[in-house]
Amino acid sequence: MATDATMVNLVGMVYAYTAVGVGVILAAAGLGSALGWGMICSKYMEGIARQPEMLPTLRVQMFITAGLMESFPFIVLAFAMYFTFANPFVGAALAVAKSLGG
Repeated sequence: MATDATMVNLVGMVYAYTAVGVGVILAAAGLGSALGWGMICSKYMEGIARQPEMLPTLRVQMFITAGLMESFPFIVLAFAMYFTFANPFVGAALAVAKSLGG
């Protein structure tokens, strides 16, 4: 039978591993966003260097693309907040512990 101390330890481990996973997820989203911004801006500058008369069109397209690209980290942040504050893994771990404990 699973004791209360075992349950508390299990829940603590689930929260700790979830925190590590959320950190990795947010770091990857930040890195991806930074790389995306760098690529968008470099291609924008290349386009201006090749055809300076296209500057207004390229600027609009750059900002539309950047806006779409910037939504990705916010979606990832929403998932990270969900995993942090409404952790679905705790309930599953407790159910498994109770079924194994009797």
